[in-house]
Amino acid sequence: MMKRFISALLGSLAAIWISVILLFFLLILFIAAIISNSFNSQTVALSFKDKSILHIELAGTFVERPAEPDLMSEIYGTQESTIPLNDLIASISAAVDDDKIEGIFLDCKGSSGGIAQRTELIEALEEFKESGKWIVAYADSYTQADYYIASTATEIYLNPVGMLDIHGLSATTMFYKGLLDKLGIEMQIIKVGTFKSAVEPFILTSASEPSKLQQQVFLDNIWNVITNQISASRDIPVEEINTLADSMMLTFKPSDYVDYNFIDGLKYRREVIDMLKSQTDIDNDKDLRLISPENYVLVADVPHAKRNDNRIAVLYAVGDIVDEGNGGIVAAKLVPQILKLKENKKIDGLILRVNSGGGSAFASEQIWEALEQFKSTGRPFYVSMSDYAASGGYYISSGADRIYADPTTLTGSIGIFGMIPCAKEFMNDKLGITTDNVSTNLNGDFPTLMEPMTPFQREAMQREINRGYETFVGRCAKGRHMPVDSILAIAEGRVWDGQSALRIGLVDRLGSLSTVIADMANDLDFGDKYCVIEYPDPTPTLWEAVTGSEVSVKERIIRQELGDSYLLYKQIDYIRNAAHVQCRMEDIIVE
Repeated sequence: MMKRFISALLGSLAAIWISVILLFFLLILFIAAIISNSFNSQTVALSFKDKSILHIELAGTFVERPAEPDLMSEIYGTQESTIPLNDLIASISAAVDDDKIEGIFLDCKGSSGGIAQRTELIEALEEFKESGKWIVAYADSYTQADYYIASTATEIYLNPVGMLDIHGLSATTMFYKGLLDKLGIEMQIIKVGTFKSAVEPFILTSASEPSKLQQQVFLDNIWNVITNQISASRDIPVEEINTLADSMMLTFKPSDYVDYNFIDGLKYRREVIDMLKSQTDIDNDKDLRLISPENYVLVADVPHAKRNDNRIAVLYAVGDIVDEGNGGIVAAKLVPQILKLKENKKIDGLILRVNSGGGSAFASEQIWEALEQFKSTGRPFYVSMSDYAASGGYYISSGADRIYADPTTLTGSIGIFGMIPCAKEFMNDKLGITTDNVSTNLNGDFPTLMEPMTPFQREAMQREINRGYETFVGRCAKGRHMPVDSILAIAEGRVWDGQSALRIGLVDRLGSLSTVIADMANDLDFGDKYCVIEYPDPTPTLWEAVTGSEVSVKERIIRQELGDSYLLYKQIDYIRNAAHVQCRMEDIIVE
C-alpha cells in the first residue's frame, strides 16, 4: 500500500514538474517573440530607403486584423498565411504621401476571403492611384477574386503561359439531410421567417425556392459591382465581360487576354522585376527595394496611429456569436469590453466593425444591450459592416446611430430558429442502445436526444421562437426608427446585399471602415487630429497564449485525423454545442 502511495505521489510530482517546465518553455518563447518583433521593427526602420515599392502579396486568407500569436504554430512552423486588412489599408494610406514609396507591386498568388474586404482594398488602391503613383500587378495565373483587385492597377501583366479566370459568381450550400437520414437522426426545427434558410441543410436535400430567390438577387447585385469595377478600370463594356465569362475564359490563349484588354502584356516574373527596377532607377545587379505592408506599418507615419486626446475606438466583432468560449464573438468577453469602453472617458466615439453571420440569440441580445449602455453616454456609436453582418450580426448592429455597409456586404437575415436533434433511431436501431426514463414532471427530460418532441413541447418552443423574433424585430425597429410593420416587410429571414439594404433602410450609407472613421472624426470636429485605437487588444496574456495553444493542438490533431471529413465534424460539433435558439444565416460559399 505504501509503495503504491509513494509511486502515485512521485508520478504526481513528476507531472507537476513537467507542467512547470513546459510553462517556463512557453514563457521563454513568448518573451522571445516580443523581443523578435521589437528587433524586427528596428531592422526595418534601418533598411527602409528611398525608391522603395510596397509589395502586396495576395496569398493566404483575408482577415480583419492580425491573428493572436499561436505559440504551437510558431513551434511547429504551421502558421496559416493571412492578409490582415487593417494593416493593408493603413500601409496604402500612409504610402500615398510617402516620398520613399514609388509605387505598389500587386503580386497575385491566389488569395481567399470575402468580396467586401476586397472591395475595401480596391477603394484604398484607387485613392493611391489618384495621388499619381503607379500600381503594377502580376500573376502566373489570375483567379477571378485576385483579378477583381488587380483590375485597378495601372499596369497588369500575366505569365506568357498563364491563365485568367473570370466566370461569374455562384453560391454553394452543403446539405446534410441524406446523411442524417442514413444515420437515423432527425433535426427538429422551429423557426420564423420564410427566407430563414439556415435550417434547410438539415431538413432538405436542396434549396427552397425562397432561398434560391434571395441568393439569385444578391449574387446578381454583387456581380454587377464586380463587373462595373472591371469595366471602369479596363474600359471593357460590362456586356462583353459577361459574354466572355460565359465562354470559359480560363481556356483562352494568353494573347487573347491582351487583345480583350484584360491584360497589358505577357511577361515572365523576372521581366516584371527588371521593369520595376527600371522604374525605380535600381541597377539590374541589385535587388528591388520591396517592403511588405506588415513591415511598412511598423515604420511608416500611419495616419491616426499616434495617440492624442481625440480618440476613436474601433471594436472588432468577427466570427460566430456565442455565449462563452474562445473563438468568434464571445458575449462573455465582448460585453465587459463594451462596458469598459463606456466608462473610459478618453474614448470619444465607438465604431463596431462587424463580420459575422450571427449565432446565439441570447448572446446577441446581451451584446445589443451593452451597446445601448454605451449609447446612453451620448457619444456616437457607428457600425462598419464587412463581408457579413447578418442575423445576429445585424442584431448587434441595429442600435447604431449610423450603419455603413459595403455594396457587397451580406446583411439583414432578420429571423430566428431553434434546432433540436433527435437520435432515437440512430441509438436504437443503428447502435442497439435503448434508454428508460423516470421523471417527476411531464417535461423533466426536455430536451433529450433520445425522444422526439411532443406536440405540447413543439408548440411551447414555437412560442419561444416567436417571442424571440418579436424581440429581434423590435430591436431593429427601435434602432432604425421605423415602424414594426416596415421591418416585418423586409425581415422574414431574408438576406440582402449592401446596396439593397441601403435602399430599404437597413443601412444608412455605403462605405468602408476608412470612410466610417473619417466621417466620425468629421462629425466630432476632429479634423485630422485624432487617433484610432483598436479593441480588443490582440496581444494575449501568457495564460491565454498557453490555453489557446492547447485548443490549437487539439484542432490540428482532429483535422489531421479526419481529413476531408473535418468540415462535417465541425458542423456536428456546432449542432452539439450551439444554443437552441439561433439568429444566424446559412453557411454558403460564394465564389
